[in-house]
Amino acid sequence: MDTSYLGLDGKVALVTGGSRGIGKAIAAQLADAGADVAISGRKQEGLDAAATELATGTKRILPIAAHSRKPDELAALVETVVAELGRIDVLVNNAATNPVMAPLVDVETQTYDAIMETNVRGYFLVARAAARHMIERGEGGCILNISSVGGVSPDPGLGVYCISKAAINMLTRALAIELGEHGIRVNAIAPGVVRTRFSQALWSNEPLMKQEMAHTPLSRISEPEEVARLALSLVTDASAYVTGQIVVMDGGGSV
Repeated sequence: MDTSYLGLDGKVALVTGGSRGIGKAIAAQLADAGADVAISGRKQEGLDAAATELATGTKRILPIAAHSRKPDELAALVETVVAELGRIDVLVNNAATNPVMAPLVDVETQTYDAIMETNVRGYFLVARAAARHMIERGEGGCILNISSVGGVSPDPGLGVYCISKAAINMLTRALAIELGEHGIRVNAIAPGVVRTRFSQALWSNEPLMKQEMAHTPLSRISEPEEVARLALSLVTDASAYVTGQIVVMDGGGSV
């Protein structure tokens, strides 16, 4: 059976937040599919370690430190990928933060700003820079935003994070409308709880997970590799006619 539509030979992908968790799993999946992959994050040391682990065969893994709250670094990130790898065909916006679990009325302004600057403005700035490159090159492309089921249905104590993810969902739809004429597809994955260090405070909380699993048909949380496989299908020709979609991946919990 021909599965070439799942391949990324000759393509270049950029994955933000690619040194661990969901981002690292996606980077591995894209590299296995044939792409050269640039990964970004705040700390060069962690990126270098991830790049060494991800490097297989002839595919190149390029680690570039860039802080999601620093616009100049994000602009330089896209420029460096194009300079070093020649192009960007796929952007996966994944870098995110959530430094607090508290009711909205207790969240400090600086905490709100930090979350929104990283999770929303950071996504916008990288997507804008990558889209400009894709438009100029004239060969289309794909942008995938990693959102959250919290952007569809909010959770108590995670209000600002959920607001940021709802904004990402709208960013996804708005970009899809505007970039479609250039052959650029834009979609998002909205996972539920994924077994990563980022969400460990949730999945290690047994009472909370018992409550969560009570209304989750598959009765478990997901693994980063499962998100990565879905990501691969959305950035390849397997989904060539799919754009503007928020794909909820929560084991059926939102049904």
